[in-house]
Amino acid sequence: MNATDFNPNGVGIDNGNYFGMPFSEQEAQLVLISVPWDVTSSYGSGSSNAPDAIIEASTQLDFYDIAAPDAWRKGIATAGIDYSIQDRSARYRADAKKVIQLLESGNTLYDNIMQFCLNRVNKGSAELNEEVYNQVKELLAQGKLVGLVGGDHSTPYGAIKAVAEHEQNIGLLHFDAHCDLRCAYEGFIHSHASIMYNVMESIPQVAKLVQVGIRDCCDDEIAYAAANDKVEIFADHTLAANRFEGMTWKQQCDMIVEKLPQKVYISFDIDGLSPENCPSTGTPVPGGLSFNEAVYLMKHVVDSGRRIVGFDMCEVVPHRKTQWDANVGARVLYKLCGQILRSNPDEEK
Repeated sequence: MNATDFNPNGVGIDNGNYFGMPFSEQEAQLVLISVPWDVTSSYGSGSSNAPDAIIEASTQLDFYDIAAPDAWRKGIATAGIDYSIQDRSARYRADAKKVIQLLESGNTLYDNIMQFCLNRVNKGSAELNEEVYNQVKELLAQGKLVGLVGGDHSTPYGAIKAVAEHEQNIGLLHFDAHCDLRCAYEGFIHSHASIMYNVMESIPQVAKLVQVGIRDCCDDEIAYAAANDKVEIFADHTLAANRFEGMTWKQQCDMIVEKLPQKVYISFDIDGLSPENCPSTGTPVPGGLSFNEAVYLMKHVVDSGRRIVGFDMCEVVPHRKTQWDANVGARVLYKLCGQILRSNPDEEK
C-alpha cells in the first residue's frame, strides 16, 4: 500500500510502521527513529522492548486529532529498527546489573572486574550516542523533522545534540518525574538519570531546560539547578498546590511556556504522567500530570507561536499481560507527532 491508497478511516495496517502509516522516508516530513536500548535502568527495566510494542499498539489508534487536524498528512515515516542495538543492550545490561548490585549491597569500591564492566558500559553507551547523533544529523540535513522513540532516557542524547547543533539556541521542555541531573549516576556516564546533566554540560546550543512534573530528586540535583540559570523546574508539588489554590492549568502553562525560547525540543519521559498511565515504567512515582494536561501543554507551546524542532519519548515499559503502557505510549507519540508537524511549515517540494 502507498500513500495514495491509504484509507485513514479503515482498519489499522500491521506493516511494521508506527500507526501503520504508508509513508516512506522520502515522502514524509517527519521520520521516527527507534532506539531499543535499556542498559542503565536502576530499578525496573524493559524499555528496550518499547518500540515494537508501541508500533503494535499504534495500529489501534484513530487519526483524527482535534489538537492537530490532518497534521499526519504531511507524512510520518518509520526508519528501520536496528535490532543489533537491542542485542548490545542486553549484553551491556548484564554488565550494568553487576555494578548496580555491588552498589546496592553497600560497597563503594570497584574491584577490577566491576571497573571492567563499568568501562564497557560507558564505552558502549558512547558508541550508541554517536550512532544516534549521526542518524539524526543525516535526516536533518535532508530537511526532515525527527522524533525518537526509546528505550531508556539515556537514548536521546545524540538526537538532542544533533538538533541543537542544527537549530541553535533551543529550549528543552522536559516532562519527567525525575530531574535526570545526576553526574554519572552509579558510575555510568550516560546513565538514564544523567541525561539532562550531560545536555547542560556539553551541548551549549541548549539555551534553556524547563522541567515539568518533577517529584523525585536528590539534594545535588536541586543545588545544580539552583546554581544554573539555564534550568527552570516546575515541580509537581508546586503545580498541584497552584491548582488547589485556584490557578488554572492554562495560567500555569503560560508560566511554563514563557520560559522557553522560540525553538523547542520536547523530551518526554512517560513517568512524567501519573502512574495509572504508565504502571510498568521503570521508576514510577505517585503524582504527575494527567494525559490531558500534558497534551494541553504541548499544544500551548505551539499556540504561543513557538516551533517544535524535535522530540523524544522514552521509558515506556510494555507489560507482559496488557497493552496499556504501549497504548498510552502510542497516543502520547501521536500527539507529539501532531504538534511538531503543526508547528512547522510544509517542506518545500
